[in-house]
Amino acid sequence: MTVQANTFAPARRHTPGAGTMNAAPHLDAERWSRANRHLLRKALAEFSHERILTPEPVDGEPGSYRLRSGDGTHEYRFAARVLELEHWSIDAASIRYFQDGTEAPLDVLGFITAFHGHLGINIQMLPVYLEEISSTLASHAYKQWAGQPSAAELAAGITGGADVAADFQAIERSMTEGHPCFVANNGRLGFGISDYHAFAPETGAAVQLEWIAVHRSHAVFTSSAGLDYRAHLDAELGPLAVDFTSELQLQGLDPEQYFFMPVHPWQWENKLTVTFAAEIAGQRIVYLGTGTDQYQAQQSIRTFFNTSAPARNYVKTAMSVLNMGFMRGLSPQYMKATPAINDWLRNLIEADGALQQRGFTMIGEIAALGYHNGYYEAGSASGSPYRKMLSALWRESPLPLLRDGQQLATMASLLHVDAQGLPMVSALIDRSGLAPADWLRRYFEAYLVPLVHCLYKYELAFMPHGENVILVLQDGVPVRAVMKDIAEEIVVMGDRLDLPDEVSRIKAAIPDGEKVLAIFTDIFDCIFRFMAALLEDAGTLDQEEFWRTAAAAVKEYQEQHPELADQFARHDLFAADFELSCLNRLQLRNNQQMLDLTDPSGGLQMAGRLANPLARFA
Repeated sequence: MTVQANTFAPARRHTPGAGTMNAAPHLDAERWSRANRHLLRKALAEFSHERILTPEPVDGEPGSYRLRSGDGTHEYRFAARVLELEHWSIDAASIRYFQDGTEAPLDVLGFITAFHGHLGINIQMLPVYLEEISSTLASHAYKQWAGQPSAAELAAGITGGADVAADFQAIERSMTEGHPCFVANNGRLGFGISDYHAFAPETGAAVQLEWIAVHRSHAVFTSSAGLDYRAHLDAELGPLAVDFTSELQLQGLDPEQYFFMPVHPWQWENKLTVTFAAEIAGQRIVYLGTGTDQYQAQQSIRTFFNTSAPARNYVKTAMSVLNMGFMRGLSPQYMKATPAINDWLRNLIEADGALQQRGFTMIGEIAALGYHNGYYEAGSASGSPYRKMLSALWRESPLPLLRDGQQLATMASLLHVDAQGLPMVSALIDRSGLAPADWLRRYFEAYLVPLVHCLYKYELAFMPHGENVILVLQDGVPVRAVMKDIAEEIVVMGDRLDLPDEVSRIKAAIPDGEKVLAIFTDIFDCIFRFMAALLEDAGTLDQEEFWRTAAAAVKEYQEQHPELADQFARHDLFAADFELSCLNRLQLRNNQQMLDLTDPSGGLQMAGRLANPLARFA
């Protein structure tokens, strides 16, 4: 495996120069029209899937549907197939809009406004949701303008496999869709156009983090067993640690009374210098300067991969930007237990033969630093974004996990479709030379089966969406799944595990009937539903074979573990149906805090039941 620094320049992309940082050349009529057609297709499909909207079949035209507003003034017509899990596969080119009987251009902002009553958006939240939709449209226009490598190029590696870190980051910045379920998935409210160019993941821009010193009387540093603060910072900062120490001494301050913390440049500029002004004036926060390492923003927007030294840690920062239903802060209270939770989970994974057999692993969050601002903690409710403005964590790089000839890819890439309409998953299958069902079986063995095992053996659930999983590929074939974003996302749902006190916050009271939704909703409905449709629409594999292959993987696992038979019955993956848990309904109800993370079950929005595509293979 070869890792070379400074080879991360995006391939075949427009790079904004100094004169265009405040301009918006991507916003022209043609690209805006394409963005509207793309996002309207998604809105019609996902709102129909969640049974918020109910398109009507058009008499005498098989496969044709229409959707009309209550007063009949707005009508949309389109061609679609309804696939397994009530997935609406809509032909984007077929969508037509009529206002008062006259055809008009497609306009998603107009669609949301006209149907906001049907969608359940109250008038107070409607402008914020419209702003998120506008931002999502603008980002799609930018992605068209910038250009992306083809799916085949990404599958093969931009560098032809010569630089695995560069290939990994090329895939990361080339993702065009965002979350597959959410319609408003690129909100990023708080960004201006210069911020977008500098920090949006799809621009692939090099970012240097700002560094501050935070007084230990207000900050808590925790780390994995065996790692202390000095060793960690020396590894991350190198000679800069000496420079920062000298800077504090020059100001007459005692370096032993401070921790060094990285902060997002946007957060320093827009929040800390204003909202935390008292902390700066009182020298509880001291600005140290800009770091020397260059980073690339990941899809999660506040997490950074070190492109100067790819084997170093990711850095995740607090960021007070509203995106997809949450302010993207980091809780200092949560940070305190983060390394301990990661240590606990790593020990569990490494001691489990079924997980080790499949190469299932994680990249740990090995150190965390949280700052407590007494004013805002005294003046806000628990869970308030004002309590999450200043924290950071460090997560291991996946590079050391690789063997020669292996490649890394965000699992979100399996749902990526390039400008020519080719899905990345089809490109990887083509590269592998395997039959599609054989490739799929290997993917299920690496990803699905370990998560099924964690449910059955431990009643432990991850948040296993595409951005939270990194796949290790060999010749285009998934050989292992790597979980990340652990401490804020995992949940222990039952009593099959005794948890140490320091990690007890990951335990939640989940009703028994909802535990299996960790597979049905998070994997089947939010990932496999889209993958099966992409493969069928591309002519790679029909949906019947997709679900037959998934059923075979689960069945074989169950045959290997007869000792868990009571759990198989308790959480039946071959049940006739399951509850439809809706993500857009959450965002439409409250687009600033979709869920209370301390009660992940309490706020779910259900809309009846979905037929289970595995049931016929029971």
